[in-house]
Order: sequence, then C-alpha cells, then structure tokens
Amino acid sequence: MLTVTVSQLNRYIKAVLEEDGKLSDLYIKGEISNFKSHYASGHLYFNLKDSSSTIRAVMFKGNARHLRFEPENGMAVLVRARVGVYERDGSYQLYVTDIQPEGAGALAVAFEQRKARLEAQGLFNAARKRPIPPFPRRVGIVTSQNGAALQDILTVLERRYPLCTAVVAPALVQGDEAARSIIAALEELDTRGGCDVLILGRGGGSAEDLWCFNDEALARAVYLCRTPVISAVGHETDYTICDFVADLRAPTPSAAAELTVPSAVELADNLSRLKKRMCRTAFQGLEDRSEALKYRKSRPVLQSPAAGIQKIQERLDFSIKELYNRKRIFIQENQRAISVRAALLDSLSPLRVLERGYCVTYVGGEPVSRAEALKAGDEARIRFWDGAATARIETIIREEML
Repeated sequence: MLTVTVSQLNRYIKAVLEEDGKLSDLYIKGEISNFKSHYASGHLYFNLKDSSSTIRAVMFKGNARHLRFEPENGMAVLVRARVGVYERDGSYQLYVTDIQPEGAGALAVAFEQRKARLEAQGLFNAARKRPIPPFPRRVGIVTSQNGAALQDILTVLERRYPLCTAVVAPALVQGDEAARSIIAALEELDTRGGCDVLILGRGGGSAEDLWCFNDEALARAVYLCRTPVISAVGHETDYTICDFVADLRAPTPSAAAELTVPSAVELADNLSRLKKRMCRTAFQGLEDRSEALKYRKSRPVLQSPAAGIQKIQERLDFSIKELYNRKRIFIQENQRAISVRAALLDSLSPLRVLERGYCVTYVGGEPVSRAEALKAGDEARIRFWDGAATARIETIIREEML
C-alpha cells in the first residue's frame, strides 16, 4: 500500500489534470455567482454554476484588464478556461482567460453598464445642457487631422458661414490611446482656444473603432467643458456615451457643422425679406400719416380758424353766465338756510327767558339753580334781561317753607 502526504496527493492530482489536453482549453457556459473583484490585486473571483452544479473560478489581473464589461452576479456567460488544482486547499477550479456574455456582445454589455451608471450620476441631465450659440465666431474641432471627417466639417463651415474661424486640435480617434488624446485636445480648446462651440467627431466605423468615445474619463471631460460641445461620432445609427453627455448630438460630422453655424445664404435672404418688410411698413406708415394729416387739414377749425374761435368764445360766455347764475342761486339758498337757523337759535336764547321777567343768580361766578347751594352771607350777582345787581344772602327759604 502506497503512503503519500496531502501535498503529494494534491500535486499528483494537479499534474494529472494539467496533462489532460481536454481540460487545458475549454469553453464553459454558466451563470456567475458569488462574484468578487479584488481591487488590491486586480484578480476576479467567482463561481460558475448551472441548474445542478457549481465550480469555483478565478481570473487573474493580466486577463481581467482586457475585459470590456464588468461581470455581475446572475450574468449568463461563456468562459474560456483551463481546469487546475489549487494545491493549498486541495480544490479544483477554473483558471479563466476570457469571459463573453451570452446573447449580447461584450461591447454592448459594457456600453449599457456604463451608460446606466453615468446616467444615474447625472451626466446626461437635459437641464444642464447649454444652447449652441446662433452666430459662433470661433469653432473648435477635435478629430483626426487626416480623417475625412475634418474635411467634411471644414467644407460645410466654409460654405455655410465663412465669417467664422475654425480651430483644429488634432487627436487620435481610435485605439487604446485615443481617449487620452481626445481629452487633451478638448481641454486645450476649452481653456485656451477662445472658442464659442466645440465639435467632437470622427467618421463611421465598427463598434471597436468607435469604442474610445465610450470612455468614462472622456465622458466626464465633455461634461466638465465650459464651452458647449457637439458630438458627431460615426453614422446616424451609431450612438456613443459622448453623444449622451454632449450638449447636442449630430448624426454625422457634416451634420454637426450644419448645426453649428447658420447659412450665410439664408441669412442674406432673411435680411432681404426683412428689408422689404421694413420698407413696406415705413411707406405704409407714411401713407397712413399723410391721410391723417389731410383729414385734419380738412376740418373746419383749420379751414376757418376765426369761426372756430368764435364758437369757442360763445361757449365760454355761456359757461360764464351759467356759472354766475348757479353762484347767485347757491348764495340765496344758503342765506335762507342761515336765516332759518338764526331764528331758531334766537328762540332758544336764555336772554329771551330773562326778557319775560326771569333772572339768573351767580355765586362765585357760577350759576345757582338750587336754594340749598346758598348759605347766609354769600355775595350774589343777579342777572336781569337789561342789566345786573349784587346782593347779600341773609335768609334762605326752602320750598317747603313757602
């Protein structure tokens, strides 16, 4: 009977598996679960499972960095891997070199993942998008210096609006270094180009060719631009992340140039129409005022000013007479009212009572109405109708003594 150590056994099993050519390069379908991304090392760890079985899997950093999308739990994938043994734990697992999502391609999945993430962060918010200036004086262009897109844009700008100046910041528009190149060109024009609007674009191509325009860093650079940006990448059916972040999306580079500047021919036509309309309006206004002047000149007051003045004088004289009459009537009515009130006041006057034989007694300047208010020895003043007298009170006779 052979006796071996655990390490020897695990090593032997590992060698057996690795010598089996069928297990050295496999395509395996399954669903990702227990996914973990080890940020420090860059390795990816997950389980691959189907309806009845599970196997552990690892994808090392060197392979993981080439993935276009982010693996997620529950994602159905096709992995390319070899079967091996992790000696320390004595467990066999898959060593994955590539992962492809089932159904949609990796680029499509990566595009949707990135689009959803940036939209949630507000980079596509329509409220922040700025209007394109109607009459730009300086247009910045970020594209390949040798591409047809640049010539298309310049041709349209020159044809439509030769008053503007085009400033080109050449950049790579394809490949691993393209995103960084485009970002540098954008920042150059945005900070020092003095541009009123920027066009970011390139001609058509495959999803791989246009992939740099889906770069997250580039999307944030477009978002942070202080100058309005028009995205014109590929053909009309092509959409990139930059299209959603930019202030305006154009279906093609030529269309971007059309949207950037007005047509000088159309402007001239509009100016001509406005000029004709202004002339018509001015002539019509002069004609209307001429007719109004003729009407005023034909009025009697202008034909015979003396007669008009005479009528006004007659109306003025009548108004003066009417005013005097109303004044006289007003004074008479008020005089009658005053006479009536004077007679009423005279009838209520205390002097009329004194005239009938009554008198008023004052002690200390105050009128006395009751005998009990007097006392013997008081100096009294008695007011009659036609004069007054003084007296000293000697005896006070109460009413009951009368």
